[in-house]
Amino acid sequence: MQADRRVNEELARADARKWHFAVLATLDEFGAASQAELSDRTRIYRSDLVAVINELTARGQVDRAPDPADRRRNLITLTQAGRRQLRELDKVLAEVEEEVLAPLSPVERKQLTDLLTVLVEHHGQPM
Repeated sequence: MQADRRVNEELARADARKWHFAVLATLDEFGAASQAELSDRTRIYRSDLVAVINELTARGQVDRAPDPADRRRNLITLTQAGRRQLRELDKVLAEVEEEVLAPLSPVERKQLTDLLTVLVEHHGQPM
C-alpha cells in the first residue's frame, strides 16, 4: 500500500496516472495497437481506456486514427511527446522504487522480484 501510494503521488506530480503509464509503455513496447488490443494488453476496461486515450490524445502523447487495414477500428500510436513523457515517468518510477526498496540489499531485491514473479505467473497475470 505504501508503494502504491508513493507511485500515485509521484505520478500525479508528473501530471500522470498509472493508466497513462501503462498505455504509453505498452505502445512503446509493442507498437501501434487497436483500442481492443491495448485493453487486452494493459487489462484496462475498454470503457475506461477510451477516457485514458482521450486524455493522452489531448496532451499530444498518442495519436488515434482509423486503422488503414480496418477502418471500423481506431489505431493508437505513440508520439514523440508520448516517448518523452514515458522517459520522464520511467525516471519517476525508478526513484519511487529506489525509495521503497531502500532497506533491501541487492540480493534481497532480486529475491523479492523472483518471488513476486512466481506469484504473478501462478495467478495468470503475465508480466
